[in-house]
Amino acid sequence: MERDLISKKELLEITGISYGQLYRWKRKRLIPEDWFIRKSTFTGQETFFPKELILARIDRIVNKKDDLSLDELAEKLTQSPFMPDMHATADELIKRNIVSKIVLDRYGDSPGREGTEVYSFQQFFPLFVIDKLLAAGEISLEEGGLLVETLNEQWPKLEGKACDLIFFRKMGLSSCLIVTVPAVLHFDQGVKVVARLSLMDLTEQVKGKLI
Repeated sequence: MERDLISKKELLEITGISYGQLYRWKRKRLIPEDWFIRKSTFTGQETFFPKELILARIDRIVNKKDDLSLDELAEKLTQSPFMPDMHATADELIKRNIVSKIVLDRYGDSPGREGTEVYSFQQFFPLFVIDKLLAAGEISLEEGGLLVETLNEQWPKLEGKACDLIFFRKMGLSSCLIVTVPAVLHFDQGVKVVARLSLMDLTEQVKGKLI
C-alpha cells in the first residue's frame, strides 16, 4: 500500500514555511532523513514527503517551538519510533482524542477507572489502533480483542523493524497479522483485506498528540 505523498513545493506552499526552515529542521533532526523521498518526475528529480506525517510534524514544530528549544523538541521527537517511552492517564488519552471512552472502558486495564490510571505506550497503543479502525467502520468491538492480543504478543518481538498490521476476513472469520516491510503478501481469492496500517506511521500520529 503506497503512501500518499506531497511534493516539497506543495509542502512549502501549504505550510508557509521557507526552504531554509525545512532544511534547518532536518539538520536539527526534527524531520527524519528518510522522510525526504527523491523521485523521478517529468521535470527531473523532485523531493516528496509522506503527506500525513510531514504535515502533522510541521504543525507540531510550529506550535511547540515557542515553548521548547529546537534541541529539546528534537529530543522528544526522536525517541524510539517503535516503542517510545511515553505514558498518559486515562483522562489524557480521552481528552487528546487518542482513545475513546468506549474503547478504554472495554479494553483498558481498569474497568472501574477513575481517570488517573497511567498507561504506558505499549498499553494504550493497541487501543488507539482499535479506535482508528472503529471510526473507519472497518472492525467491530468484538474484533478489537483479536487486534489487542496480536499487538501485545507479536509487536514487541519485532522491536526496531518497520512493520505493517494487516486485518483480514475469510468467510466471516477475522484474523490479523504483523509483517515486516517491505513485504508483498498473496492471499487466496476468499480473503478480504480489511486494512493494512503502518505501525510506524501510527506511532508518529500518537507521538504528535502527546508532545
